[in-house]
Amino acid sequence: MTVSRTRRARAARRRTRRMKAVEHDLTDVQWLALRAAWGGCAYCGAADHALQRDCVLPISRGGRYTLANVVPACGRCNASKCNAEVTAWLRRHRLDEKRFLTRHLEVLMAMTKGTG
Repeated sequence: MTVSRTRRARAARRRTRRMKAVEHDLTDVQWLALRAAWGGCAYCGAADHALQRDCVLPISRGGRYTLANVVPACGRCNASKCNAEVTAWLRRHRLDEKRFLTRHLEVLMAMTKGTG
């Protein structure tokens, strides 16, 4: 039991260090717009669950909370993906990789259209 707590504490400290090491610039307004644009989980499409911010490129792999890197995910998909590379994870779970990547690009283009 103590080993498990120690590992969790160590992982929490690592995550805190990673989070502080990069600049996160996703605003609450952008997050609400992302959730509305996707209309549910970006991966499985579930619309009847609470959505969480998921980094397409995980923080542990150099990602950060930005408009281009965050998608809404249900708790199940977010926990399952963990820090996996998104396309490999989609393939492993037999989810439509092409649909996700196309939709991700469409949402980003629509949201950044007026800011460039």
